[in-house]
Amino acid sequence: MHSISDTAPAETLVERHGMLGLVRLNRPKALNSLTLGMVRDIDAALDAFEADAGIAAVLFVGEGERGFCAGGDIRAMHDSGRAGDGLATRFWREEYRLDARIARFPKPTVALMDGIVMGGGVGLSVYARHRIVTEQTRFAMPETGIGFFPDVGASWFLTRQPGEGGTFLGLTGEIVGAGDVMALGLADHFMASDRREALIEALAAAGDAAQVAAAIAQLTAPAPAATLAPSMAAIDRLFAYDKVEAIVAALEADDSDFAGKTLATLSTKSPRSLHVTLRLLRLGRRATRLEDCLEREFAATDAVLANPDFYEGVRAAVIDKDRNPRWQPATLDAVSEADIAAFFPSEHERLFSG
Repeated sequence: MHSISDTAPAETLVERHGMLGLVRLNRPKALNSLTLGMVRDIDAALDAFEADAGIAAVLFVGEGERGFCAGGDIRAMHDSGRAGDGLATRFWREEYRLDARIARFPKPTVALMDGIVMGGGVGLSVYARHRIVTEQTRFAMPETGIGFFPDVGASWFLTRQPGEGGTFLGLTGEIVGAGDVMALGLADHFMASDRREALIEALAAAGDAAQVAAAIAQLTAPAPAATLAPSMAAIDRLFAYDKVEAIVAALEADDSDFAGKTLATLSTKSPRSLHVTLRLLRLGRRATRLEDCLEREFAATDAVLANPDFYEGVRAAVIDKDRNPRWQPATLDAVSEADIAAFFPSEHERLFSG
């Protein structure tokens, strides 16, 4: 069946296959980037699947050949912020609540992280009980490059692993493949992308959580090598600091090719976003609940909509596509404590009770 959305009905396809509830993200030309209508469709699908005793598992997939989901529709967020119509805030409110719901969903959830998995697409997939990557997986949290910060609970899931791999991904926006996603604990299984239909068929016949796990195990294969592995000792050492300036100084003092490449990458990011991101990650590392991280990130979104770097970053990446953002302030040391503090208000609307 097709789900019903008051914005774009065809953007989300919700189906039943035997004992499987299947959610297909259906904006392939936009790399399945999320709209508010899609978030609402998915939430409604979860309502139906949770209430249906004949559904044993839920699978999330992306339509088209290029990606699972490239994130939220950032152009729509940009336009909403400019217009002051509240859509961006509604989107983030409902998206973050959906992410938390997936993390707590009582039935097995499965995400096929095939192709591009970025931003909001990570939020839809990383909280699933079974997270499957493929040879086509391209995973990233690239928000510092558009004047934003890694959200959808990134301050939770990028801080659950030992070492500084999550810090590296959050600050640099580096795109990594299946081996690295698994090595960082952000996926559980590797499967060839051409086994998608076999996965749907196997899950449709799985009647309980044990059978779901067994069905997935029969289709998986050893993961490819993690390309970051040779650099992980350097990452853990160079990104261990609590100030971005200290990380940059450590990179500048290191004469390796990796340090030079990483410095060049960081130099293209919004200085304000780098500061905010690192503070969120360090606070997230001490958190004991995903919801606490989502609360903090949602509180920071008001400052995003008031941040000139967000509009400039989206202009440079999505609208004009000149890849030449002019950040304000332009340097790390020009970002004041007040600039950073605006993202951490003492009072804000709460997403969750308790």
